[in-house]
Amino acid sequence: MSQLDEKRMRDEIAEALEEVIDPELGIDIVNLGLVYGVDVDENGDVMVTMTLTAMGCPLAGTIEHEVRAALAPIEGVNSVEVNIVWSPPWSKDNMSRFAKIALGIS
Repeated sequence: MSQLDEKRMRDEIAEALEEVIDPELGIDIVNLGLVYGVDVDENGDVMVTMTLTAMGCPLAGTIEHEVRAALAPIEGVNSVEVNIVWSPPWSKDNMSRFAKIALGIS
């Protein structure tokens, strides 16, 4: 994969992740600060490392499914794995300014 193709794919992945909305908060997972990292290997296998707002979140499976569904149609993506981690723990400090304003958090 050329550097240009890899950059395009990374840009598309970032945009697609911004379309995945946390069903409880109504804000995308990127602006909530839930996505800790995205790794793409030379085969187009994508690993999204992320967390959730609370351990034991009943919507974990839904969010994981939405991440996979959002990334699957991107040209060059071969497979998508979602690695949910609890360290470091999520806090409202992870949220973007946009998310804080939308949720009324200062």
